[in-house]
Amino acid sequence: MTRSIFISLPVTDLKASIAFYEAIGFKNNPQFTGDEGTCMVWSDTISFMLLTHAKWGTMTRRPITPKDSSEVMLALSCDSREAVDAMAEAAGAHGGSVDINPVEDHGFMYGRDLGDPDGHAIGAMWMDASAMSAQG
Repeated sequence: MTRSIFISLPVTDLKASIAFYEAIGFKNNPQFTGDEGTCMVWSDTISFMLLTHAKWGTMTRRPITPKDSSEVMLALSCDSREAVDAMAEAAGAHGGSVDINPVEDHGFMYGRDLGDPDGHAIGAMWMDASAMSAQG
């Protein structure tokens, strides 16, 4: 079996969160979608499980962090600098926050940090792998 990651996130408005994640490039997996949660696919090995607060509460007794705090930054690789900017624009247009941290531009690597509607931190990033191997 291929190793993969399923990242579970508590969300306040499931429909709005689905729209947000679709707008930034995720695909909904209807096989794992219901009234209390949905599976949003980034790649063959990475999926986000968006869960209502009620469903989240059945999985853990730990509190949901406040919207203005961070426990983790989830970085998603993009195909180009333009794709990073497009993701940031889509995030801002669909209820998210754009550039929650300063934009990082190192020439061979470019990134912008976003917040989803619930404040979960998403890093959109692009890296020129050929430049990395040249730096050795």
